[in-house]
Amino acid sequence: MARHKSAIRQHRRSLRRKAVNTRTKSALRTKMRKIREAIEAKDREGSAKMLPALFKAIDTSVKKGSIKKNTGSRYKSRVSRQVARLSSTPEK
Repeated sequence: MARHKSAIRQHRRSLRRKAVNTRTKSALRTKMRKIREAIEAKDREGSAKMLPALFKAIDTSVKKGSIKKNTGSRYKSRVSRQVARLSSTPEK
């Protein structure tokens, strides 16, 4: 690695950004996993209640630059469609 002052500063900055990205992505993945588990268990109310928190996590990740805008939109679309499909099917 170069020993220029600017290179050292940039390396420190990249480590800080990596920590932020890891934190936000981890929180996002945890919320995605929990809502997917609720969908698998056919828990309508639980998954509907988790949706706003998941959307907030997705928007935060997009704002911080951890994920791209279209990726966030795709995640929202897929999960909301799954929850809507779960709500529209009659119970057995």
